[in-house]
Amino acid sequence: MGGVPDPKLKPSHSHRKDDEYLNCVITKRIALFESIKAQQIAHRQSVSGDPIKITLPDGTVKEGKKWATTPLDIAKGISKGLASNALISQVNGVLWDMSRPLEGDCELKLFTFDSDEGRDTFWHSSAHILGQALEMEYGCKLCIGPCTTRGEGFYYDAFYGELGLNEDHFKVIESGALKAVGEKQPFERIEVSRNQALQMFSENSFKVEIIKDLPEDKTITVYRCGPLVDLCRGPHIPNTSFVKAFACLKGVTNFQASSAYWRGNKDRESLQRVYGISYPDSKRLKEYIARIEEAKKYDHRLLGVKQELFFCHPLSPGSWFFLPHGGRIYNKLMDFIKAQYRERGYHEVFSPTMYNMQLWETSGHAANYKENMFVFEVEKQEFGLKPMNCPGHCLMFEHRVRSYRELPLRLADFGVLHRNEASGALTGLTRVRRFQQDDAHIFCRESQIKDEVMGVLDFINYAYNIFGFTYELKLSTRPEKYLGDIETWEKAEAALAEALNQSGKPWEVNEGDGAFYGPKIDISVSDALSRKFQCATLQLDFQLPTRFDLSYSAEDEAKRERPVMIHRAILGSVERMFAILLEHYRGKWPFWLSPRQAIVCPVSEKSQPYALKVRDQIHQAGYYVDVDTSDRKIQKKVREAQLAQYNYILVVGEEEANTGQVSVRVRDKGDHSVMSMENLLSFFKSEAAAFH
Repeated sequence: MGGVPDPKLKPSHSHRKDDEYLNCVITKRIALFESIKAQQIAHRQSVSGDPIKITLPDGTVKEGKKWATTPLDIAKGISKGLASNALISQVNGVLWDMSRPLEGDCELKLFTFDSDEGRDTFWHSSAHILGQALEMEYGCKLCIGPCTTRGEGFYYDAFYGELGLNEDHFKVIESGALKAVGEKQPFERIEVSRNQALQMFSENSFKVEIIKDLPEDKTITVYRCGPLVDLCRGPHIPNTSFVKAFACLKGVTNFQASSAYWRGNKDRESLQRVYGISYPDSKRLKEYIARIEEAKKYDHRLLGVKQELFFCHPLSPGSWFFLPHGGRIYNKLMDFIKAQYRERGYHEVFSPTMYNMQLWETSGHAANYKENMFVFEVEKQEFGLKPMNCPGHCLMFEHRVRSYRELPLRLADFGVLHRNEASGALTGLTRVRRFQQDDAHIFCRESQIKDEVMGVLDFINYAYNIFGFTYELKLSTRPEKYLGDIETWEKAEAALAEALNQSGKPWEVNEGDGAFYGPKIDISVSDALSRKFQCATLQLDFQLPTRFDLSYSAEDEAKRERPVMIHRAILGSVERMFAILLEHYRGKWPFWLSPRQAIVCPVSEKSQPYALKVRDQIHQAGYYVDVDTSDRKIQKKVREAQLAQYNYILVVGEEEANTGQVSVRVRDKGDHSVMSMENLLSFFKSEAAAFH
């Protein structure tokens, strides 16, 4: 096995590729791949031929042959257009390559780029095209190359030794990717044994580590496109020519070649991550790039400094300082949620920030999440800052005997959370180390799940309508590895499905994507720039109540029953939601949320006393108001107020002072109206109440 160069070596921009090594490795992998493929094709041909029935979503049944007919054959039989646009299929709920033979009677679905399944597969396959360009051009050791969790594009992490990628490299990478696209390379799949996989990737210690960590009974699959042979579970698009437009992504300030650590561990090798985007046509790529350029103007890190809302200091990386105006918005968001808590029967609680690690051992976080926690010693015992509130809420539930009459019990907590994110992963307010979230946990009976979920969905709908978000709902069901019994899972999934149906919102099933401890509903929001984010969460949990041995007395007091726990958040991280809203509104906060709701601009020094009186009246009514007492001309004052994003600019001169009125200008409009102070305050009240 080839050794990995010392990761501490400083990167340079000069690079000499070892062509002899690269040709040897690629030749070896292709030879092994083709040998195994030939054996598997021969085996399929020897056992194929039995008739099978393929059922389509509309109930139509197609005839096929076992181990011979492929989803692509079925697509061709339906229409030429479908065959040329179908990217991936689903066979009995499992995603399946279009060229992979069917293995028996099945239910078949076909997906194009317009579906989530199609897009994710398209971008995952594009990551392989990117990986091919990187390996062929730089001889790097490829690590992982998925589509991104943020929903657009893909990346590939690789180890480059002494080479440091910069903007100059990206044209070469794009050229290599487009060469692969032009060659119409098919994506071919084989299954390999553990020993075959280790032999195939023996020169890449990263792939070897992945292979050795796979469960003994795991089916290992390898894909080939052109010269690239890569360890991958797939599936993939039919061939590279489906990718008509490809680009390495530009970030907020530069081309995206960012640093990452192998397996997220800062003590391991330092990798470089190249991001990309691709589409089935160049028009969509141009639209995407235009959208990204537009979004850059409203980056929350730039607007936050410009509007004096928040800043970060190197002495506390990942923990943000909220200045007075930022604090106003932060508090408004929390007050908005707290007002709904009162209406919806939640109880706000406060829990400790640090706990003895025994708590996290009981909850399972010590085994599965410790590397993401801040852990330290206190009086020779190990403690950790809490990364989440749920274990603490379990302690609250168990601290005394509970009765069925108390359920559902809804505990809400804005406690400060800390997560030990790698410094290279920190990104503005969206990826931080210190944050708060509108966290709540509902303890309920199984029979109450549906009603509680409906209540949370209504809460989400109420909040997101006010923010101006559209959103999508997906029910994520039992994964391959899960805890608990199937009967409980099926009842829970049925309750979630019924709640979703009664919500009146469209929703989809995301097969096998639930958490190991229970099914969940994924909520992704779209902002004004058509970007998708996941903020709200709604997850059922059967495991924490078991781990903490929680129970309540049933109607028969001698009988103890186990509660179900629902994890839910509406805003999610307040910091993250703050950033999303700042960009969503393009820095123009709505009146109810604005930190600068009004400013009084006196025309001259003579009207300043009246301006101060107006300011005081508005302040006493509970609004954020300033007064401009500078000696600038009124036109300049108004313009400065508009640039500072005050919602209402109140001009007062001698006439207004004599009549007790104000001349009201709206932030983005040229006209104005004259109002009495009584009418102005009444108007402000109605605007705030309507969340305008």
